[in-house]
Amino acid sequence: MGETEEFAEALLDQIAVELNEEKEIGQLSNKITDDKDFPQQFTSMEDFSEQNLPVMAEKVHDFTGIEVKSNIKIEFPDLKEFKLLKGKKVYATKQSNEFVTDLFSAVADENIEKISGLIQKDTAKFLVYSTYAKAYISKISTTYGDYLNSTVFLNKFVLSKYPQIILYKQGPPFEPNLEKVDSGYRGALKMTLLEELIHSTQTNLENENRDAAVNVNAINEELASIILDLDQTSASNLYEYLQLQTVPDDFPIAKKANLFFMLNPDNFVVNVLGPDVMTYSKVEIDPKISEIVPELSDIYQRWLLPIQNHHAAFSTMEGIAEFVVQNVLKDDNDFQNYLTTFMGTDFSSYKIRKNMGRDLTEKVFDKFGKTGFRFLIDAPPGTREIKDPDLYLKRDLSTGSKSIQKN
Repeated sequence: MGETEEFAEALLDQIAVELNEEKEIGQLSNKITDDKDFPQQFTSMEDFSEQNLPVMAEKVHDFTGIEVKSNIKIEFPDLKEFKLLKGKKVYATKQSNEFVTDLFSAVADENIEKISGLIQKDTAKFLVYSTYAKAYISKISTTYGDYLNSTVFLNKFVLSKYPQIILYKQGPPFEPNLEKVDSGYRGALKMTLLEELIHSTQTNLENENRDAAVNVNAINEELASIILDLDQTSASNLYEYLQLQTVPDDFPIAKKANLFFMLNPDNFVVNVLGPDVMTYSKVEIDPKISEIVPELSDIYQRWLLPIQNHHAAFSTMEGIAEFVVQNVLKDDNDFQNYLTTFMGTDFSSYKIRKNMGRDLTEKVFDKFGKTGFRFLIDAPPGTREIKDPDLYLKRDLSTGSKSIQKN
């Protein structure tokens, strides 16, 4: 087996637990379907979602004052289709979109030969986007839905199987617990529809998030190319200085890959400087590393603003969604049963989970009411303002100005 095949195999090994979980979910679901003693009369995901989409859209409007677009539709992708959708949410650079689609498809198929071919085709792109493939695909079994291009996508693989599995694991007799589990299932669907419809109203935030992510990915592609172009002496000196795990000399890609994964700013800057880097205006790096890779300091500095914009926009989007869900569904019996049967928690515990984006949303809502949602979308907060909401509240938000210094 050549180096690229071993590299492809290593990528799949890193998400093996999650891939095996998917297989176990499918196998258990088939077993349950074949069990004649198990009740099959669960709520239809498709029918319930179609019926409740306008209901949830109205609830979004009632609580936020923001109209949901009338052209929103629902799709129910299967497992691979949902993984390919997550590939689109990577927001790769324009020249890398096709590569990312091929990579996510190959990983979804667990096709070592195709992954190896992609590594050989463009190693730099593979180094950048394989990290997304690992991160996104490993979360598929806990991701209920997503939103993109006027479409709410519901994860059919997960949502069509979880209620049966939850009830089955509770054990017989099944009938006494059926309605509570099915109610929790309806709660999961309501929550997911509500979250994604809220995201559909966040066009300006989503544009900021997308543009920032594209810029981050472009910078990471640039860094990957620089690392791959290092001469052997520089690479070896840097490898030794960073005290990375020894790699045989006949595995040059692995050696460069380890350098990239270590020096990738998403890893190196955040882990070295800590999460407060999201509020920094300048990044200082080790002079010895800069001596070997002179371009690194400039790359890190250019990375800082887009990663902060990405972090701020994404945190705000998620925070608004969580705040609205908590308030709209707090008295909904199905949602209460979802928390109990699916999450193993209750509303009180769910509400106190720490979330800076939600906390900011709550403070803005307390001061401005419904108007606060439009402020957050049209005049997005910066990373400092998410951490310290009082900074955001001191803005002249009445103008909806986007020109205020954010970071």
